[in-house]
Amino acid sequence: MISLPGLIDVHVHMREPGATHKEDWSTGTAAALAGGITTVLAMPNTAPPLVDATSLTRVRMAAAAGARCDFGLFIGATATNTTLLDRLSSEGVGLKMYLDHTYGPLRLEHMDSWLPHFSGWPADRPLAAHAEGRSLAAAILLADLYKRPLHLCHVSREEEILVIRRAKERGLPVTCEVAPHHLFLCEDDIPRLGAGRARVCPALATARDRQALWDNMDIVDCIATDHAPHTPAEKDSDEPPPGYPGLEVALPLMLTAVNQGRMKLDELVDRLYHNPRRIFGIPAQPETVVEVDPDDSHLLTAAEMQSRCGWTPYEGMKVSGRVRRVVLRGELVYQDGKVLASVGTGREVRPA
Repeated sequence: MISLPGLIDVHVHMREPGATHKEDWSTGTAAALAGGITTVLAMPNTAPPLVDATSLTRVRMAAAAGARCDFGLFIGATATNTTLLDRLSSEGVGLKMYLDHTYGPLRLEHMDSWLPHFSGWPADRPLAAHAEGRSLAAAILLADLYKRPLHLCHVSREEEILVIRRAKERGLPVTCEVAPHHLFLCEDDIPRLGAGRARVCPALATARDRQALWDNMDIVDCIATDHAPHTPAEKDSDEPPPGYPGLEVALPLMLTAVNQGRMKLDELVDRLYHNPRRIFGIPAQPETVVEVDPDDSHLLTAAEMQSRCGWTPYEGMKVSGRVRRVVLRGELVYQDGKVLASVGTGREVRPA
């Protein structure tokens, strides 16, 4: 057995409010605990999206009532809410800008709508961006022009990770995350998964892109699941929404990579604990520990998972590493497949 700190997932979609048939705060945070994650940072593209004080209050109340682990809330940037954000900047864990594909009103389609957020959001508060390809390069340029930190979400392609490497080499204040599905899956897996279930955003890339992420892991700051649950019926429909559940599989997948010699355990802890804390100002959780059997070899199966969505793109995949026990602030909250934390016991976190 090995002991890890309570892990932090900086990119999670909880689906409450608006889509609780596929996940809510209770089931999503149960899944987090089963995956050794004791803090989740939730994205703002709920229905309605979290973009102002009213929607923040609604999501905060739902999270406080349902969460079993600690949580933080991102504020969503829109083309019209720039005047509100100064008052909201202390209320969330950061500002999320959608510069590429997303559902709802959060996509900032024109660069002139990016500028007020880069200039107006406080430079000491995290700003995170969904930015792909040229949008990613443009976002890095603006971060340089406005001399402010920028966190880039779910980087998936060789050209993107190489641009980020160059930016870091030049001393630009850029950090980034990679999702496990971009490290363990690629477009070669689409026939096995089926077109609908394989759909994710950013899309599964080539095997070369996947290898480039591993080859440049030294400049990846965070491993983040982008947990985005949808039901099997939705994924198998004529218009499948993009996204995979990921909270329960991230640690076993990454421990498998450790067992294979692809990374060291302390490097994994950096990307799932130390770096998220540093980038997003997450306070420490006293008396919190995740106990893991790193050599437990088993098959991933949705039937054993806590997420309400009921499927996984890794069905039947063999991994090495299983969460056995989670203690959060001195309380036993998970043990051998059973979530013991009560709903509403999670606490909200904000940058220190």
